[in-house]
Amino acid sequence: MANPNLTPLEDALDHLLSEAPVVAQIETVALADALGRVLAENHYVPADVPPADNSAVDGYALRKQDLHGDQPVPVSARIPAGAAPEPLKPGTAARIFTGSEIPEGADSVVMQERVEVTDAGILVQAEVDQGQNIRRRGQDLTRGELALKKGTQVRPNEMGLLASMGVARVAVLARLRVAILSTGDELVDPGTPLGPGQIYNSNRFTLMGLLSEAGCEVVLCETLRDKREATRETLLRAAESADLIITSGGVSVGEEDHVRAVLEEYGSLSLWKMAIKPGKPVAFGAIGGTPVLGLPGNPGSVLVTFLMVGMPYIRKRQGRNPKALSGERIPADFAISSASVRREFVRARKETRGSEPVVAAFSNQSSGILSSTCWADGLAVVPENTTVSPGDLLTYYSFAELLS
Repeated sequence: MANPNLTPLEDALDHLLSEAPVVAQIETVALADALGRVLAENHYVPADVPPADNSAVDGYALRKQDLHGDQPVPVSARIPAGAAPEPLKPGTAARIFTGSEIPEGADSVVMQERVEVTDAGILVQAEVDQGQNIRRRGQDLTRGELALKKGTQVRPNEMGLLASMGVARVAVLARLRVAILSTGDELVDPGTPLGPGQIYNSNRFTLMGLLSEAGCEVVLCETLRDKREATRETLLRAAESADLIITSGGVSVGEEDHVRAVLEEYGSLSLWKMAIKPGKPVAFGAIGGTPVLGLPGNPGSVLVTFLMVGMPYIRKRQGRNPKALSGERIPADFAISSASVRREFVRARKETRGSEPVVAAFSNQSSGILSSTCWADGLAVVPENTTVSPGDLLTYYSFAELLS
């Protein structure tokens, strides 16, 4: 049975995505700097790729009809890559190299390993099919076709494709500017000796890494002390420079949890408490016109909620083309005997038992166990009101897929 006070994951995502305006600013960058950026316009092919028929191998270009049994074919030309060839003389062959343009009159290329070179010419020692070993003009891209859609995130693959079309600079959406605010008087930066009751601020660095992987720009990184007025002032200041504020902690029900209260009093709060485990106290609202995503304070919860809620929201803000998660259905190698009303995301990894893949769970699923996220390679999903026995099929999402 569902808890009416908790928002199901799908409803929460629908709400967040409906409140996710795409970044409006566009900038032009050199292709070398485009990795991870999002294309702001469609890219149509300006000219055929490749621009002319070329050889797929090192060998000899010839006409099949000029092959006559054991008679050698004279070699009349040598065509290095990058040279414009003369038409092939009838009855002859041309020495050619991988990527070299096919001369007019040739209809086949025989790889050098299938040829015997003699003083009189070449003897072809294999069957020849017309058109063999020739990469045709426009084989990869045809002039005028749509090569890359607006909203595509540029990977090394897309960088290479754009380069093959002669594109040197690309219009991309500006990076999403994000402020990270960690809450808690107990937080100390790494490198500082711990005092009584203090802990190191790990969430800041987890979020910095996640946002970097997501292609965002971190414009502010501060710790919020447990004071209502200080929380309000910092949130308003962050709103002036950021497109999105992400907080960790301060959104639960404790007396020192001020983020949610400040949003309700000085901004807006449209979502609070989700039916997921870990990560129930997730909040979403706005202050000073800037959206605020409030994540829990426990480090395990920060990772899970960012991946399952924050990443889809960020993708939409970045203008990236929608991409549904596929996951894998894999037998569980663990048991859960007590069902939860919340959907559970188990820190897990794929392993092999015998010759079959299974999904194994970290031994301690407490939301405060950050080491579990380093042991794991992804998250296994346990549906609401469900127990798990070894062998049950579960959906497993790798961290790589969740961050892509």
